Amino acid sequence: MAIHMTDAEFDDAVGDALDTVPEEITDRMENVVILVEDEHPTEDLLGLYEGIALTDRYEYSGALPDVITIYRRPILAMVASREEALRQIAITVVHEIGHHFGIDDGRLHELGYG
Repeated sequence: MAIHMTDAEFDDAVGDALDTVPEEITDRMENVVILVEDEHPTEDLLGLYEGIALTDRYEYSGALPDVITIYRRPILAMVASREEALRQIAITVVHEIGHHFGIDDGRLHELGYG
């Protein structure tokens, strides 16, 4: 069921997914970086948000950036076509951005980003 994408193709797909996020959302993202890695070292994850959600930032100065990581291998292992990969990358990117805004997994699943 897995497909192949080069690292550059996958990185471009993540960038394209970010480009589809409405500007009114991306403009409100603060102190966050988005990375692509092959896989999480201990868990089978598609993506991971690490940081302090915007809704939980009160005294927040001098903090290191939050990190959204999108994991290449698990996504490519679960899809059967390039189109499915692009769709899953986009879903994963939006899911992790949702966490940056303080939205929990349950609500993201309800919204179709699970």
